Amino acid sequence: LDMNDDQIHDVFNEWNKSELSGYLIEITSQIFVKKDATTGKRLIDEILDVARQKGTGMWTSQSAMELQVPTPTIDLAVAMRELSVLEQQRVAVEKVLPRTINKFSGDKNKLLLEMKNALYIGMIITYAQGMALLTVASKKFEYHFNLETIARIWRGGCIIRSALLEIFREAYRTDSNLDNLILNPIIAKMITVREKDLRNFVCSAVKISVPVSCFMTVLGYLDSYRCVWLPANLIQAQRDFFGSHSYERVDSKGTFHTKWEQNE
Repeated sequence: LDMNDDQIHDVFNEWNKSELSGYLIEITSQIFVKKDATTGKRLIDEILDVARQKGTGMWTSQSAMELQVPTPTIDLAVAMRELSVLEQQRVAVEKVLPRTINKFSGDKNKLLLEMKNALYIGMIITYAQGMALLTVASKKFEYHFNLETIARIWRGGCIIRSALLEIFREAYRTDSNLDNLILNPIIAKMITVREKDLRNFVCSAVKISVPVSCFMTVLGYLDSYRCVWLPANLIQAQRDFFGSHSYERVDSKGTFHTKWEQNE
């Protein structure tokens, strides 16, 4: 979008005054105007694009997989940090598979609005995945979590503090047994009115070769989670074919196995 650090700061500063308000949006706004004491340049432009991690994201993904709770946005956020560490490999891959970068030629203000709404949905979905993990863990390990209280504590102050948490508190006040936040009608409506912008933003990014992997998983999660029939029957048929893992049927209870290589 040919935006400099001051312009990016202004965008995040405005977003922090909106429904996107939260700790990470706030500090991101400040980051873009911080000067480097050594060079006098903007510090953000002097920082290496390698995001190492301490392990909390990995632990979250591991726990989710152990409990069989889908948290693809969280998982991919961890994976993208791991990919960033492969700096030399990224340089090598770019040489053999050069990116075809196309300059954005549309309405910049429209794209920024789409980006804002895409980010809002992304925040909702990421919270929803995390809360769903806490819900399942609470049941399995008998933690007896009060998710309304957890949302209140996070709202009080932590790195994931945001205005959204107040909406989530109300959702859990209404239904303390909510399996997933997007099942709440108010939250579902918040997603619905912004969904077109999410799709448009992802499409725009793809067309100009800008990686927005987590936004893609947000969209994929939404489309899959509300899909009444997924092609998982083929996966089960394949697993039964190569490993005799069995499958369930739509017309009978129980598990079944077929000798697939035999002609009927």
